[in-house]
Amino acid sequence: MTELRPTTRPHLPYKELEATTQDAGGPVVLLHGFGGDRQTWVNIQTALASRKRSFAFDLPGHGEALDWPTIGNAGVAAKAVSQSLETLALTNVHLVGHSMGGAVAALVALKNPELVASLTLLSPGGFGPEINHRLLRRYAAATDVTEMEILLEQFFGWEFRLPKFLAITAAESRARPGAAATLEAIAEEIIDGSVQKTLPRDELAELTMPIKVIWGTQDRVLPTRQAHKLPGVVATHIFERVGHMAHLEIPKEVTRLIFQNAGVR
Repeated sequence: MTELRPTTRPHLPYKELEATTQDAGGPVVLLHGFGGDRQTWVNIQTALASRKRSFAFDLPGHGEALDWPTIGNAGVAAKAVSQSLETLALTNVHLVGHSMGGAVAALVALKNPELVASLTLLSPGGFGPEINHRLLRRYAAATDVTEMEILLEQFFGWEFRLPKFLAITAAESRARPGAAATLEAIAEEIIDGSVQKTLPRDELAELTMPIKVIWGTQDRVLPTRQAHKLPGVVATHIFERVGHMAHLEIPKEVTRLIFQNAGVR
């Protein structure tokens, strides 16, 4: 396992986890959602390690990339991810992105398809105009643990029991100098008034790599209907009683689908 905290910023900070068995093909690259960081993938990385090497990046303005030179919307983050993949000589990667990270992964694949072997998108941003803009704006500005807990509960399915440490960790992260202001600025670039900017879904369908989209029926951030009527070549997986955080709510199922897209049987 490698933890890097680059000072010259040649690439985004990341956590690498090697496979414990022989690993064929490119690595899995994990991109978190808005307001998160690479730690959100700990359980998934641990599960993937039985068969696949993986990298989890901090996106610009998040985690240890809080002071990244340029922050902004998914397009800005996609440029940073593409640069990081090239700097680290990572090719044939299996990109996995959640929410904003899903939009980032899609844009990387559209701009640099030669780097990407597959796409697995969890409640991805940009698949329709609807977005819970009030929740995201409040979440970006929140620093109090109690308020953070109330807000985080809305990201999960109604029956999911939110671990207390999630709110504590999020509040501690937000207390760092400039963290809340940075997220508020990113939120305003993601949200256009009361809607979000959208991706060219038809262009995604023209990509040759396998694409899976995962969504929960109880998503209160991005409505599940954005997964409806996707181009037929995109595999859509809808899970009942799951909210916006499928990788935390149903990690076994998500890991299984990532393995499928990576050609691991």
